[in-house]
Amino acid sequence: MKAILGMLGLVIVVAIGYFIYTARFSGEKGTSPPKQEIDLTAIRMDLLSLAQAERRYAATNGSYATLEQLRREGSVSFDGTGRRGYGYEIDIEDAQHFRITARPADPEKVDWPTLSIDETAQISTQ
Repeated sequence: MKAILGMLGLVIVVAIGYFIYTARFSGEKGTSPPKQEIDLTAIRMDLLSLAQAERRYAATNGSYATLEQLRREGSVSFDGTGRRGYGYEIDIEDAQHFRITARPADPEKVDWPTLSIDETAQISTQ
């Protein structure tokens, strides 16, 4: 009897371990491919960097800047197009609010999300 209970316990432990392993490592539905996750992480970092540049610009100039102004000032080292397959736009509302949007520009990334950030430094996905 002890042998049967021991074997049943072992089968249950192996089954639980198998389900945990498959849920963790088999690419669950709804997860993105690794390349997409890497690129989206880089896009988020770019958005945070641009938002910081906007804050610095606003502190010294009293208003927010366009992408071209930030690039001319040296706060941004790219022109806003073609970075990891995304293009960036900065929309300024009444010099007190801004929204930076990163949209897929690469035809291979049309199904990827559009990301944006505003003066609150909260990144949103559309």
